[in-house]
Order: sequence, then structure tokens, then C-alpha cells
Amino acid sequence: MNGPSPGIAGLDTYALVDGGCRVEVIPSRGALVSRMCVDGDELLYLDEATVADPAKNVRGGSPVLFPNAGPLPGDTYSVDRQRYTLPQHGFARRLPWTVRQADAARLVVELSSSEETLRHFPWRFDARLSFSLVGKRLTLEFEVENRDTRPMPLHLGFHPYFRVPDAAKAQAGVDTDATRAWDNWRGQDVAVTGLDLTEEEVDLHLKDHSKPGTTLARGPGLAPIRLSWSPEYRVLVVWTLRGKDFVCVEPWTAAKGALATGEGLPHVQPGARASLRFDIQG
Repeated sequence: MNGPSPGIAGLDTYALVDGGCRVEVIPSRGALVSRMCVDGDELLYLDEATVADPAKNVRGGSPVLFPNAGPLPGDTYSVDRQRYTLPQHGFARRLPWTVRQADAARLVVELSSSEETLRHFPWRFDARLSFSLVGKRLTLEFEVENRDTRPMPLHLGFHPYFRVPDAAKAQAGVDTDATRAWDNWRGQDVAVTGLDLTEEEVDLHLKDHSKPGTTLARGPGLAPIRLSWSPEYRVLVVWTLRGKDFVCVEPWTAAKGALATGEGLPHVQPGARASLRFDIQG
């Protein structure tokens, strides 16, 4: 097993390297992909101060969203007439993951249910997240086993912050055939006729993006980033803020609030496993 090296704030950081591509992961900060560099091109935006402060949610890299993507109404939902609380984007991005395998081109980390997680998400589970690097393609494979006696909801997402200079957003874009979206910033359903990434805030949850992937054009002089994912990811979220050098392109398995509404929410049967893939290629 390859060992870690000290990274941001001295946190143990594991590196995957293939040719001119380097990926760095910090298991103790929610299995965060903190860096992906392809031939000198930094693909990810990262606010290092949020990584260094354990009290803050990390802004940047590629956090994993589980067991809920997005917020819940009032941060609560009910199961069998009992109410539970979960913060936006769940607890997986806040908890340390255990390293199970670490090689030059593959890292496997694990997160299992505990007394703490059961207070917020009443299912016993074992989740493994593997990071594999081949050439310029990083594959994140999320595998989860339902160790409970009831079907377990699977509201999973990834939240990569791709580096797009604010000044280049007028020429940047996300390839989509979506025609309908929930505009989370304005709080209303909207028709999609194109994405203007220069607005004060873009927070669009694309409801009918049909392809299992997309391409992010990052503007002049920057190579596009190609994304692909398993068909279980049904909602594509695009988020950016004016003045910030990032555009987030996020595959989710269901719309925000799905643990409360049940809308479009996949489940894992008792004793069964689910495996979902997300690829990032520079």
C-alpha cells in the first residue's frame, strides 16, 4: 500500500499519478478530491482555507454528497413517522473515510454506518468509494451495501468545482439538451434555452438532461472537461457565482429534497449492493 504525504494543513493526502496527470485525495476530509492536474492544467478550483478549517464545509475540489444531495425542507424528513435531520449535502463530506487500498493509480476508501450516522439516517450501510486514474481519466466508483432490513434510499451526488476563470464565463458552457429546470436561486421552474454562466448566481437543476454525460467548455485557452456517469444519475445541477473562478457540474441520482418527497428516488434492497460510476476526463 502506498502511504500518504502531508498536504493542506498537514492532512494526509494520497496521490494518484499516470503520466502528466496527478490526482490528490484527502480521506479525512470526506474523501475529497482536492486536486486534478493534467499536463500542468489545474482542473479543479479549491479554497484551501476551507479545507484547513474542520469546522467549515469545503468549498472546492470534488465533495461526495451522501446520503442526500442538496437541502431537505427544514433539514428534516420522516421515516416510519419518526423525524430525522440531515444538513445540506449529507454527512459523508464531513466525516473521515478509512483507507482500504492505496496504489499508484487506485485508492479505495470506506465509510460505514455508526451510532452517529444512524441518528440522522436510520439505515445500516457500508459504502466504498474507489478512485482510479487511467491516462487523463479519473473514475469515481461509489459502491454501497444495504445492511439493513428495509429498502435504503440512494440519494447520491458529486459536486466537482471545475476551474473556470470568472472572466471566461461568457465563453464557457455546459452541453445539455435539457428543456426544463428548477432554478434554485429564484425558487421557480424555468424553461431552459441556454445557460448564461455570467449571471450573479446560476443554480439550475436540469430535470430532463438525457445523456449520461456532458462536456464543460471552460473558455479560451483551457481544454474542455468531459464527464460521464452511470444512468442512475438522473438530475444534472449546474452552479456558479459571479466573481468566483469555478463552475460546478453535478450529477445527482434524484432532485433535491428526495428523501422527504420520494420523487424519483432509487433504492437499494436489503442485503443488496449498488455501484455507480462518475468519470472526469481532462
